[in-house]
Amino acid sequence: MSYVLLTGGAGYIGSHTALALLRAGEQVISFDNYSNSSMESLKRVEQLAGKPVIQIEGDVLDADALAAVFEQYPIKAVVHFAGLKAVGESTQKPLWYYETNVGGTIKLCQVMAKFGVKNLVFSSSATVYGDAQNSPLPETTPTVAMNPYGQSKLMTEWVLRDLHQSDKSWNIAVLRYFNPVGADASGCIGEDPNGIPNNLMPFITQVAVGKRAQLQIFGKDYPTADGTGVRDYIHVTDLAAGHVAALQHLSKGLGFDCFNLGSGEGLSVLDIVTRFAQINQVAVPYQFVDRRPGDVARYFADPSKAKAVLGWQTEQTLDDIVRDSWNWQKNNPNGYS
Repeated sequence: MSYVLLTGGAGYIGSHTALALLRAGEQVISFDNYSNSSMESLKRVEQLAGKPVIQIEGDVLDADALAAVFEQYPIKAVVHFAGLKAVGESTQKPLWYYETNVGGTIKLCQVMAKFGVKNLVFSSSATVYGDAQNSPLPETTPTVAMNPYGQSKLMTEWVLRDLHQSDKSWNIAVLRYFNPVGADASGCIGEDPNGIPNNLMPFITQVAVGKRAQLQIFGKDYPTADGTGVRDYIHVTDLAAGHVAALQHLSKGLGFDCFNLGSGEGLSVLDIVTRFAQINQVAVPYQFVDRRPGDVARYFADPSKAKAVLGWQTEQTLDDIVRDSWNWQKNNPNGYS
């Protein structure tokens, strides 16, 4: 028996990927410090899958704690989710972001190398494309991150590329997410952010459930059909399936490669808000406020490489996204707490 180790496995994307892996027949270990996640998420994953998840509390900056996991369990691959992810916070605490996101990955890879585990899927971000103007964005788009969070992801990609160049026995898939949204169709697991949400969908659902008074929409004068920003929203279930596909491809000797995980479809903020209200028959009060610095009008993926190489593409629709998001929130108005 061998295991797939998920760093940050109790988080939003990590928990959904854990469920997808269990359903694909894998054995899963989660290594998480629970700074922005809950043990409850993986307890629910176990109930949904009917299989156990080994939960280990620890921090990726603690090389000894990581090594203890590799000493105890036969691990065949790692999916590296653990890291800090708030753009605004990264501008206030850049050293923390570089230490955790870049330094944590370096420590993880050092431990992996020590134990001869060289299959890695890395959770990157479309923020590495900066303020690119010409969507859809292929993986060949120039990478110019615009904030410490995005820069920490880009720097980590450089580290992993150099690692593979130095030792071709490493197989590394870098997955550049666009905008993860939604929840498992069961309504048992979903996105449970600390404090005020940074992302659109949990803000919508918290307004709909009465936790917040109204949604703020940043900008109404973009050169788009309705004046609001257009983004690529990918259902978290599809995103989790992308990780399973990447892991399966690693076993074939991938080497090093980067893949966009997105729908390839641009949807505006008002598209999301309006459809959410229609499908779920719930009001979402909103107001327009000024644009945020650095936001571009359109930003969505060209996911054709993931389809060609990994055999992966999105299957969930906008209706699935808004229905599953609301199903999670209305059944868990206070998240996992």
